[in-house]
Amino acid sequence: MKLTKLGMATIAGFAAALTLGTSAARAADEITVAYFLEWPMPFEYAKVMGTYDKELGVKVNWVSFDTGTAMSAAMASGDVQISVSQGIPPFVVAASAGQDIQVVDVAVSYADNDNCVVAAALEIDKDSAGELAGKKVAVPIGTAAHYGFLKQMAHFGVDIGTMEIVDMAPPDGAAAFAQGNLDMVCGWGGSLRRMLEHGNVLLTGAEKEALGILVFDATTAPANFIAEEGELLAKFLKVTADANAMWNSGDHTAEMLPVIAKDAGMDEDATASTMSTFVFPSVADQLSASWLGGTSQEFMKGVADVFVAAGSIDAALDSYDGAVNAGPLTAASGM
Repeated sequence: MKLTKLGMATIAGFAAALTLGTSAARAADEITVAYFLEWPMPFEYAKVMGTYDKELGVKVNWVSFDTGTAMSAAMASGDVQISVSQGIPPFVVAASAGQDIQVVDVAVSYADNDNCVVAAALEIDKDSAGELAGKKVAVPIGTAAHYGFLKQMAHFGVDIGTMEIVDMAPPDGAAAFAQGNLDMVCGWGGSLRRMLEHGNVLLTGAEKEALGILVFDATTAPANFIAEEGELLAKFLKVTADANAMWNSGDHTAEMLPVIAKDAGMDEDATASTMSTFVFPSVADQLSASWLGGTSQEFMKGVADVFVAAGSIDAALDSYDGAVNAGPLTAASGM
């Protein structure tokens, strides 16, 4: 397998200090939260309305990222205290390498909004996926898209050792794909929509789930921050949960959609289309066995084992139970 590095934060360098243009030193009355553009979620309504600042009693600085691996690096360097909607695979990569970070809630589930797209000119679908051998594909290494790519190729019996795999963030991959420089590209959100203008997926979200390819993101934070600022984090999760409940009710769509779309850098139609494929679990659901009560930890172990088998990481942890901390969310449920 030929792996080309293009300067993005990758598995080998996730813990490198990431310069965000601000000093690592930060006043005690401020925190910095990482999130994604073109990834519309209910929390953005609360973000714009200033609800986080009000309820937490501190200034919340928001910084956008292209990949979850970059989020890990920012948390490792101390520049970011909370990451919203970090993909489970990049989280697992960091935790497996020894970074002391923990999942504190399930941000969103989105099997249909993270996938790989094959160039239309190749006319390859799930019945002819074997023809992908030897092709050039752009994948954001260490992300949910990377995990999905590995699992799909294994399912179709495609030897990734024959492929030229380029490490590219989804926006860059979408641009290169549109220019005809790639045979296949993987990504999510707005980038995935642009990719689909020039190709097709091999498997739908439902088909991926049937193969055990779950796709969900979590809110994550460094373990020392959680230990020191548990109450502050619980308040953050409470605001997020309230925004999710407000959206899930269906009674506030007209009010929330324009605000979320603008903050995500998208138009309203694209935002509505994207969010229709998202599931925002309730706090009760998140704390159940289906999520943080056990299934998520088991899934993380599965992701790690796949990455080890693919040679993407050196080793997996024996268990990922310690990588989940439901304490702050439990506290939030009582607020």
